[in-house]
Order: sequence, then C-alpha cells, then structure tokens
Amino acid sequence: MKKLKSIMISSLLMTTGITAFAERANNKKVEKKSVVFTGATKEKCMSLKNSKIYQTEITSTEWKEEGPLEEDENARFSGSSTAKASAPAHCVVRGEIEKRKGADGKDYSIGFELRLPSKWNNKFLFQGGGGLNGTVSPAVGKARPSGSTATPALTRGYVVVSTDSGHSGSRDTSFAKDQQAVLNYAFQSTGKVTNVAKQLIKIMYSSQPKHSYFMGCSNGGREAMQAAMYYPNEFDGIVAGNPGFRLSKAAIGEAWDNNQFLKYAPTDANGNKIVADALTEKDLKAVAEGVIERCDAKDGLKDGLINSWEKCDFKPEMIEKKIGKKKVDLLNAIFNGAKNSKGENVYASWPYDAGISTRGWRMWKHGTSKTGTPNSMNFMMGASSLSDYYMKPAKPGMKSTEFDFDKDVAKTNEIGGLNDADKTDLSTFKARGGKMIIYEGVSDPVFSAHDIRDWYKKLVENMGNVDSFTRLFMVPGMNHCGGGPAMENFDALTALEKWTEDGVAPDYIIGKAGKEYPDQNKEQPLCPYPKVATYVGGDKNKASSFKCK
Repeated sequence: MKKLKSIMISSLLMTTGITAFAERANNKKVEKKSVVFTGATKEKCMSLKNSKIYQTEITSTEWKEEGPLEEDENARFSGSSTAKASAPAHCVVRGEIEKRKGADGKDYSIGFELRLPSKWNNKFLFQGGGGLNGTVSPAVGKARPSGSTATPALTRGYVVVSTDSGHSGSRDTSFAKDQQAVLNYAFQSTGKVTNVAKQLIKIMYSSQPKHSYFMGCSNGGREAMQAAMYYPNEFDGIVAGNPGFRLSKAAIGEAWDNNQFLKYAPTDANGNKIVADALTEKDLKAVAEGVIERCDAKDGLKDGLINSWEKCDFKPEMIEKKIGKKKVDLLNAIFNGAKNSKGENVYASWPYDAGISTRGWRMWKHGTSKTGTPNSMNFMMGASSLSDYYMKPAKPGMKSTEFDFDKDVAKTNEIGGLNDADKTDLSTFKARGGKMIIYEGVSDPVFSAHDIRDWYKKLVENMGNVDSFTRLFMVPGMNHCGGGPAMENFDALTALEKWTEDGVAPDYIIGKAGKEYPDQNKEQPLCPYPKVATYVGGDKNKASSFKCK
C-alpha cells in the first residue's frame, strides 16, 4: 500500500511538472507563492554594525520607518525614475570595503549602501551606477528608464545595494592613476560588493536570496552586462539599459562629435565658437520632421514613432533647402560616425530618429551655451574621461581637437579591454538559466544604437539562438536612459521577473507614452530585436493594434 501511494505521489509530481512546463511553453502565467521573511527588525539592524566581514568596515546602521524614497542626485546619469514612491520600514547599512592607500597616495575604499526591508520578498537587486560613479546613491532600486512609473525594487520588498565602485567624485578622473581603483571601477567592485551584501543578508534573515538581479542604465547598463560576463554565477536576471558597453570607443565618438561641432559652429563678435548654434532648435526640428515624413509610415502608421528604424533611409540632403549645405555636412559628419584618415569607422554610425530635436539630445551633444564655453556633457565630461582615464598613457588636459584619430585610438585598447562589456561568451550565464533584458533608445545621443545592435548580432553569430536567455529591445524616439518622444514608460524588471521565475519569455513589453510624446494616451509594444511594432489595425493608441513582426 505504501509502495502504491509512493508511486501515485511520484506520478502526480511528474504530471504537475509537465503541466507547468507546458504552461510556460504556451506563455501562460504560472501561479506561485512568494516566500516572505519578516526577520528584519530594528534590533537586528543595529547589531549589523558589529558584523565581522573580511576587509569590510560597517560605518553605520540606521533603521528607517515607512516613508518616501530619497531622491537620487545621480539620476541624470543613471536614468532612474523620478516617480514618487514610498518605502517600507527597512534597515540601511553603509560600509567600506578594502580601505587602503593608493599608488597615488590617496585613500581608497569601495563604498556601499545596503537596504534590507522588514518584509523581504527573498530577492536581491544590485543597483547599477551612472557616469563615472564616485558616489553612493540611495539603494532603493528605482525603476528605469527615467520615464517609468514602475514600482521601485525596495518598495516591492527587495534587498537593494548600491556602490561608488571604489573611488570618490562623480567627475574626478584622478583615480585612473591607481591600478586597483581602475580595476574596481572597471568590473571588480561588482563582485566584491555582491559578496559582502549576501553575507549581510544571511546575517539578517538567516537565508540567502532565492533570486538575484542586477538593474542599471548608462554606465550602470555596462555594469549590468558585465555582471553576466564576469559574474555569471551570482545573478539570475539582468536589466541593462542604454548600456555604455564600449565606453572606451564611445569616448572617441564624443571627441569626434566635439570636433565637428567646433568645425561648423558660427562665431560671435569676439571670434568665439558658439557650439550650441551649430544646430539650432529650428534646425533640429526640421531634421525630426524630415525623418518622420520619410520614415514614420514604414511600420504601417504615422504616429511620430519610427518603429522600422533600420529601414529609415532619411538623408539630411533631403532638407538642405531648410537648413543649408553647411549643416547638412555637419549632420553627415556626426551621423556617419568617427573615422580615421582612411575613412574607416573608429566608432559606430548613428540612426536618424524622431528624438533628435529634444532637450536630452542637445544636452549631451552640443548644449545650450551662447558663450565660447560649451556646456554639453560631451564637452564637460567626455573630453576629460578620454584623456585621463581611457588613454594609456594618459594625456591630462588634452582637448578633443588634439585627439589623433589615427594614432590615439589604439591607446584606448588597454582600458577598453578591462572596462568594456563587449564579450560574447555568456555560456555559463545561459547554462545556469540566467536571463538578460537589454533596452536601448534609438535616439540615444551618448551610445550609438547601431553599436549595441551590432554587438547583439555578434552574440547571435557566436552563440546561435540567444533569445532563450538574452533579448534586445529598441525604443524609438528615446534619448539616453529616458526622455524624448517615446514609449518610455515601461517595466523591464517585472518582465525580467516573469521570465526568470515563471519561465514566461518577454515576447513584447508594453510601453506607454512618456512626458515628451504628444499623446499621453498612447501605448504600444516594445519588440525584441529584430522584430518591430507593426500596426495591423484598430485604435492607434492601443498596444493590441500592433504586432511584433
């Protein structure tokens, strides 16, 4: 009788497993119960101050009652949402890893912040940084991109960690003089912080996370992709937004753009180049209108979204009468990408898209300054990053105009080899069931959409069918980590959770209109590359009126 009962139970379990698998295969939602631990208390929080972890000093512990989430001052670089949300009661742990004296005589450590909620959902999220890092942002796991209204990770019950990646100062590149600081910024801090965070989680909850995630945008997107490449056993799911995955080469692209804007910029009465007027608001509006006129209907609907962005054959010569020959030449020089004297690309070309006439595009490319001192991010941050960090040997104080696109490109290879997340061997990450969602704005003015597309094609070439574990979502109209006339209000983390935990792959992600899109009622699917959202009939504002083809 016992033997028969055992057989019946085994059979039932086997049948249940097959049924669950079939449901996943048919993209049906699989119901599951989430284990919630309630072991985080104020008393336990305070006791974490005395935790003994190798090469780690806990500098402070703080218990926070339920209340609003803190704002992230670094959000403009990392693309975290500005949507208001509240946080549950939680413990805040701050600390330093590997305190030491650097080769340059400066003090270094890897600063981090860990937040542990009173009611834990048994999940862990590593919150990526932005820019050059150098600051410890509030570890709250706000949704990305900036236009997303999705619930932050901490509010969902996640344990969240953030870090400065091993140096201080968001625009200070002097850490490049210290070998270990470079290694920490490039990739090592992710592993070290993850290790410490999981030890503290174990101490607090007497349990390790059931699921570990990484979410970041910009430099945080680069870190996210590196998490899959360098720490494939640590993370189950990854969201990489607008990733600066080839920062060493993107910095060359920024220098190229700076040179072109200086070359074509008009001068004021004192002979100063006014970079902001090289392309005026009127000029950029004319370009956007030209792109829309030429390419908008290629996806079946004129709605201001260039979903079929790879089929867009707009050329600035088409609007020469509106902007003039000089500005046509400038646009060609920029969008064709950085080149050496042989005409070979040393950074990728760029697609034309409707988001070119937005504040976000201008903020990065050529700014708004009416003086001889440009105020764009490319001029203020890009030039110093290239000369001080990405080049070996460094050329402190080098201007963009002094970069040699023949001789100096190779000088970025050493740091690029450490820093760039362009590897295509993700075999371990795939084998253990890891999932990665990458999204990129087609109108990203910082990192070329063509560049991430070409990397994805290389990944497919080297690994075969990759959509079982990695999918790339292109967002028409979106600038860097948000902004632009785009469907930028989407929830990549929830899509990743369903894929990782339930086996439901994201055949599309619903995107809703961001603040800069004219019709706030608009929604449509964001499709995994190479598919695009194609209008098939019905209400143009409903996602159901589109198919990914």
